[in-house]
Amino acid sequence: MLLATVVETSRRVTETSRRLEKIDLLANLLRQLDAGEVEAVVAYLSGNLLSRRTGIGFATLREAAAPAAEVATLEIGEVERAIEQVSAIEGAGAQRRKRDTLNALMARATRPEQDFLFGLLLGELRQGALEGIMAEALAKAFGADAARVRRAAMLTGDLTRVARLLRESGPAGLDRCGVQLFRPVQPMLAETADGVESALADLGEAALEFKLDGARVQVHRSGGDVMVFSRALNDVTAAVPEVVEAARALPGGDLIVEGEVLSLTAAGRPQPFQITMRRFGRKLDLERMRQELPLTPFWFDLLYAGGQSLLDEPQQRRFRELSDLSAAANLIPHLATGDQSVAAEFLQEALARGHEGIMAKAPAAGYAAGARGQSWLKIKRAHTLDLVILAAEWGHGRRKGFLSNLHLGARDTEKGGFAMLGKTFKGLTDDMLAWQTEQLLKLALGRDDYTVHVEPKLVAEIAFNDIQMSPRYPAGLALRFARVKRYRGDKTPETADTLDTVRALAAHYWPPK
Repeated sequence: MLLATVVETSRRVTETSRRLEKIDLLANLLRQLDAGEVEAVVAYLSGNLLSRRTGIGFATLREAAAPAAEVATLEIGEVERAIEQVSAIEGAGAQRRKRDTLNALMARATRPEQDFLFGLLLGELRQGALEGIMAEALAKAFGADAARVRRAAMLTGDLTRVARLLRESGPAGLDRCGVQLFRPVQPMLAETADGVESALADLGEAALEFKLDGARVQVHRSGGDVMVFSRALNDVTAAVPEVVEAARALPGGDLIVEGEVLSLTAAGRPQPFQITMRRFGRKLDLERMRQELPLTPFWFDLLYAGGQSLLDEPQQRRFRELSDLSAAANLIPHLATGDQSVAAEFLQEALARGHEGIMAKAPAAGYAAGARGQSWLKIKRAHTLDLVILAAEWGHGRRKGFLSNLHLGARDTEKGGFAMLGKTFKGLTDDMLAWQTEQLLKLALGRDDYTVHVEPKLVAEIAFNDIQMSPRYPAGLALRFARVKRYRGDKTPETADTLDTVRALAAHYWPPK
């Protein structure tokens, strides 16, 4: 199938707000695909790639730009082979070779196809074909029950695999989608609660747990064989031998457990997230890294034990059985209560011990693999800063023609001017995009094809999760998960937050060892 056919379907899905029409459009497309194409197309239209790690960044894509083709000739198989080739490139000159391969791909694409590929490769594709809609479209295309398709995707952790099974075997293919050792299950996700009061108002008595800012893992064990999967379902077993050893030490037989992995200081406090993540993806000097940054797993859920899936069992039973297996030192701190004052004290204890906050879970709820719902709620410390916009980059895809990616700066009272703390395009509504483009162009000091540098006049309130060390910026700091809450027309650059304020906040994330 031509990529142009997929791009046109994506455009039509984007332009309609009617869920049933989205499903019809996708189902009609899916019926036309052969078995070798369906996985890639389902991934693309869900905003994902089959290759999880491509090493493609904005700079590489920008350098790979090419004049658009006049006629659509690019096929899905050719696109996927090019992406696979780029993902496999390593070693000296890798970025140049990636750029050249992408340049050849882009030169064969029409302008709409280039925009689609640019958004897809950057993870910014927003065409409305979320996985829930895609699951229903697959069900309609191949005559399957939508609930069975959704559950199969949750249990296999891979909607593209479900699509392939449906394309090859029809609804009977779903019979091969159950909980299976060494095949990761999509993680259950949490919604955000405003505080303990609203969480308990929703849940009543809740199972509370510390929310650790570590690396979420899912561990599968059968006999002496252990595999560790990341939140993104990547195999990270080789990088975390401590987790493998801890899993082997658990009593009982075959099991699947979930947990958070942290690097702790000598005092037992959590290291910043980016410190813990240094251990992941490492293949060399593991013993040295184990000595410098040892990892500790904290288990919080049990998904499989005694030869059976526990996904449909209530949370309180899963945690009770997990508590019987795990030593207290490796069990996430927890508390069951419906008392708001007790819950508030538990939250303060978690924060005082250097953690993100707490989770509140419905004790009677099953494990909704891959779903984000109200039976798990996260309660975290919220931080915002009033920062100055230093520059903005032109958007792509649906944001084409608008200044989107904002460069954020804090006032530097020592050196003067503003210290850059990162970029964000998150949190912007269509109205905000239009307004900020108009305002920033009025303040332009200079520009190139991609970025407009502006007078530091506009102040925005920026929410973020935490602050990390970053060699990318002269200040050595960057905001993590930054997003725009609003523009502060009542504030001038002279009243924006300072770099000293940011450093003081950073101290909360980097406690003394």
